[in-house]
Amino acid sequence: MTVRIGAEEEFHVLDVESGRLVPRAGVLLGRLGESGFAGELQQSAVESNSQVHDTLDALFADLSGARRRLDAAASSLGLAVVAAGTVPLARVTSRDVTANPRFRRMADDYRRVADEQLICSAQVHVDVPDRDTAVRAMCLVSPWLPPLLALSASSPFWLGSDTGYASWRTMLWQRWPTAGPAGCYGSAADYDAAMTELIGAGVITDAGMLYHDVRPSAHQSTLELRVCDACPRAETVVLVAGLFRALVRDALDRLERGAEPGCDGRHEWLRAATWRAARSGLEGPLVDPETRRGAPAPVVLRGMVHRLRPALEASGDFDTVRTLLEETLAAGSAAHRLRRATQDEDLLAGVDMLVAETRGDRLTPAAPGRRRRRPAAPHGAARARVRPATAPGTPG
Repeated sequence: MTVRIGAEEEFHVLDVESGRLVPRAGVLLGRLGESGFAGELQQSAVESNSQVHDTLDALFADLSGARRRLDAAASSLGLAVVAAGTVPLARVTSRDVTANPRFRRMADDYRRVADEQLICSAQVHVDVPDRDTAVRAMCLVSPWLPPLLALSASSPFWLGSDTGYASWRTMLWQRWPTAGPAGCYGSAADYDAAMTELIGAGVITDAGMLYHDVRPSAHQSTLELRVCDACPRAETVVLVAGLFRALVRDALDRLERGAEPGCDGRHEWLRAATWRAARSGLEGPLVDPETRRGAPAPVVLRGMVHRLRPALEASGDFDTVRTLLEETLAAGSAAHRLRRATQDEDLLAGVDMLVAETRGDRLTPAAPGRRRRRPAAPHGAARARVRPATAPGTPG
């Protein structure tokens, strides 16, 4: 059985000279002139939507192609784009909300929370048979979402300062009234009733504002992962997508066998596990979903791959996911790489790193004393496959 996947990525728009966030998404979207891209709440962000794919290789090629198009369009305007939870250099203002009635209402309703929505995420969609199945699967996959957040963590800086967190985006995101772990529901009808109740209470205005870490799509037969930071490297999105597809596939198999829900209704540990992942990234402990005790991130993630091996193999993803995971653990989280770049030089060097990784540059050690005052120009076509022909089963 083929379980298809797709991804949505959000990108910050920066001024190429200063490295600062700028509200110029509209002009960038105008230069792109094609479908697959859209605006966001803030005028400093754009969204890219992939096609639906059967394989991780095809998803990687799609994401890389969209990034090349964004980079080319941005470069022609004196801009750059960055996939990360936050960027180091930004300012908060109430004047940069996108001119859209829904976004304007959100800005009026949520004030400072909306003003500070200078964050970007990566979302993954995985096919499910129907909405009932999607809702029931949420309980089974939810305990394993914090490790996926740790893999994606890329937002240690906020308004020029180091927050001490690997994912400060998570801390900002969780201020929205419906953000955080999803509840457990027996059916789509139960879930939709809860959603209608929230809308009726005036807490949110529509289904699109259910910001749980995982949710059934309102428009497609998919389960949507929403817990992750935007990722500078497309390979990280592919790794997260492969693991999330395996989680969903494993949940579907368990539901077919009549498994009990994986959630006992106690969400305090799950919320705490999300905080732990946001604080530590890959460089500290995570909460192991099996034991609910702290354990080193590599131990938790390798255990996750071992647990999901049958589901990964059923999708043909095991070798790619295992290799990408080991590469990621060796390189460290994007938050760790960003901190290292800024410690060696300054915040602008960190911005340069984010732009280069978003564009598709290979990971290379920083040269001592090297400093680029502006992000480099596009260097040509990015890699087309997760696994290059020179080394089957190895990430490029």
